[in-house]
Amino acid sequence: MLFAGQLRAARALIGWNQLELAKKAEVGIATIRRLEAQQSVLRGMSNTIWKLKKTLEEAGIIFIDGDGSTGPGVKLSKPLSDND
Repeated sequence: MLFAGQLRAARALIGWNQLELAKKAEVGIATIRRLEAQQSVLRGMSNTIWKLKKTLEEAGIIFIDGDGSTGPGVKLSKPLSDND
């Protein structure tokens, strides 16, 4: 399960704007805007959400599931280099 807040946080963590994510994931910018405007679990085409998740994971994002004491989140799997 992927949440809208995780999508926004992941982009911010790696310094991408919505257009960059749209291009890299090969989805429309309007789709990114619509998904990020949601307030909970992302609702949309499963293939689109999978593309976004995969693209962000390849950029170094780890999605963290929430549990009884914390909510869902994101973190980097590796430090960003000057080449990113």
